[in-house]
Amino acid sequence: MPAGHSFVIADDHPLFRGALKEALAGIGDVAAIHEAGDFESAKALLLANEDVDLVLLDLSMPGASGLSGLISLRGIHPTVPVVVVSAHDDPVTIRRALDLGASGFISKSASMDDIRGAVSAVLAGDIAAPVGMELGVERDPEISDLIRRLQTLTPQQTRVLGMLAEGLLNKQIAYELGVSEATIKAHVSAVLQKLGVDSRTQAVIRLSRIGDDPLPAMG
Repeated sequence: MPAGHSFVIADDHPLFRGALKEALAGIGDVAAIHEAGDFESAKALLLANEDVDLVLLDLSMPGASGLSGLISLRGIHPTVPVVVVSAHDDPVTIRRALDLGASGFISKSASMDDIRGAVSAVLAGDIAAPVGMELGVERDPEISDLIRRLQTLTPQQTRVLGMLAEGLLNKQIAYELGVSEATIKAHVSAVLQKLGVDSRTQAVIRLSRIGDDPLPAMG
């Protein structure tokens, strides 16, 4: 039997991390709660702790550009559910997060009970989105196309794309992932093809579009 759940809380505000810890402790059966104040630390925690059951990820913290941070974490550990926790709790952001593989979305204004309920639902295999909110459909054709293309990437391709976005060279990515440079070149080619772009720079620019805070829906 597992000894309890292991969580990663990735948020740059110590007070809010404390509130999330308190909420998680109330779930019971908690073995470990790891905390990260920036995106690099969050990635390091995920890589160092194979037994993590769930990640709570703030979209706007140092080192992560909006939803591209979610994409990078999903590449590192595709089987670990990631629940986005954000003050940007508009339908557009929530829908895009879920489309990009988040297992849930918690508004920063949610109550302790709502946070516990969402985490418990995701641990049980469900998707947790704010109740009573109509998420609608993607109105931006470019973003819609990009999300569809990102959904076709394998976990390793997703991870390589995340590292391209961090500005790493092929040989650095190869070293990080413990594979040959030729393998990374093949991954990069596949990523460019799937995203419909000709260069690494264009791929990173396309990815950054998903990281932009969505503009309020017009009208």
